[in-house]
Amino acid sequence: MLTITDLFDLDHTLAKDYLAQFTYPWEALAGIKDFILTLGPTLEDYDEVSPQVWVHKTAAVAPSAYLGGPCIIGPETEVRHCAFIRGSALVGANCVVGNSVELKNVILFDNVQTPHYNYVGDSILGYKSHMGAGSITSNVKSDKLPVIVRCGDERMDTGRKKVGAMLGDFVEVGCNSVLNPGVVIGRRSIVYPTSCVRGTLAEASIHKNDGTVIPRK
Repeated sequence: MLTITDLFDLDHTLAKDYLAQFTYPWEALAGIKDFILTLGPTLEDYDEVSPQVWVHKTAAVAPSAYLGGPCIIGPETEVRHCAFIRGSALVGANCVVGNSVELKNVILFDNVQTPHYNYVGDSILGYKSHMGAGSITSNVKSDKLPVIVRCGDERMDTGRKKVGAMLGDFVEVGCNSVLNPGVVIGRRSIVYPTSCVRGTLAEASIHKNDGTVIPRK
């Protein structure tokens, strides 16, 4: 349940071939910047609106949004007022990057919504995943040691000090939730508002805000 094929339908991202090289999604974090720099100049129907920033002709970017390179903004995507894209961000088609949202070193699959006051760093968000208002990915441990991905009794050392969250396709994260470093959430799972999530949440599960996890019916 931790692998790229477990979590994502790769037909819904320009990073399909890039991600297919890896077994686990966090392995792809180190190369996102270089991948975007390679892909950007090859894209059709995109304008390079500033150095290393490629925006599809049908995307809508508010004048107050900041797009830091390298980044790619896909077709029909909306980047709203005061969004802050710090760089190394691949944003797919039909996405929403909302008011005061900050993105850094991320891949957003098509139809992802981060619409209100979200921080998403060193993370990969699968097809049609959604982060409620104020929900964030925490990507650095308090002790600054490398992030460990936990799944039951299994412990996997990512070798990276910065790892956010890996959200499978169709994941819903409730408002004001915190996804701790190295969280993996399986496809079609739901996180209730104001939750603090650690470790791995199995596919089609519900994480309640008291930490209880039940199957999704």
